[in-house]
Amino acid sequence: MTLVFRPTHFLVLSLFLAPILATAQLLPEKLTGYLQKLSAQAQVNVAFESLVDGTQFVHRPDELAPSASVIKIPIMIETMEQVKAGKFDLDKIHVLLASEKTGGSGVLQTYPDESKITNLEVLTLMMTRSDNSATNILIRELGMDNINRRMQTLGLTQSRLNRVMMDTLAAKQGRENRVTAREMNLLLKKIYRNEVATPALCAQMIDILKRNADQTTFRLFLPKSAVIAHKTGELTYVRGDAGIFYVTKPFLLSIFVQGTTTPEAEKIIGEIAAICYNQYQ
Repeated sequence: MTLVFRPTHFLVLSLFLAPILATAQLLPEKLTGYLQKLSAQAQVNVAFESLVDGTQFVHRPDELAPSASVIKIPIMIETMEQVKAGKFDLDKIHVLLASEKTGGSGVLQTYPDESKITNLEVLTLMMTRSDNSATNILIRELGMDNINRRMQTLGLTQSRLNRVMMDTLAAKQGRENRVTAREMNLLLKKIYRNEVATPALCAQMIDILKRNADQTTFRLFLPKSAVIAHKTGELTYVRGDAGIFYVTKPFLLSIFVQGTTTPEAEKIIGEIAAICYNQYQ
């Protein structure tokens, strides 16, 4: 059978592609203009990628930034990979020990000693409430070396988990958890495309990411109806967010901000997210 490409076909294709091409051209201009107006003290790392047309915008995407709690994304992936391998059971009961309670963010530190929780609850608290106690439990259960090996296997050459949560001595010694914006997008894309663990476990990860309780970064200037599967991170010297935006034309966005106050960093992340959202919704 011979296919004949008629002028009308070209017209229809052009009409279909025109809005996509216009969006792809406008976004870099808007983001570049926005970033140029920021204070010179603000260190901003941005990686944007459309999951529809492949458009990318990056600004210092390969610089290592302190990850804060965004490092919990690869910890979650390693959890699900070990579930797939039969090495970790999400339904297994974990008995919370006093020695496992860690300060900072999270609610497990308020639970009575010897509280019984499932491993799935531990994982969910790590991601939705950024629970540091839950995170450290998982790091010990999974193995820090296994988490780092998984990142390398998945193509991450720079990002690394170097310490447990709230280990201030390690941080002072320079053993900081660090990631890049581009590599966080890579992990999120693998979850979105079911390229890690299993499709069912990827769907479960996305569901957990959608329940993030932190509303002060990506969501700052977006409608409450916005659907984002993301993980935030915060330390006194860095604010970050990395996620999948479920809009008409879905996209990935990872941002880290240093060198400014936390409220200003949150404003920067929120404004960049709003620019991307408004272009691709």
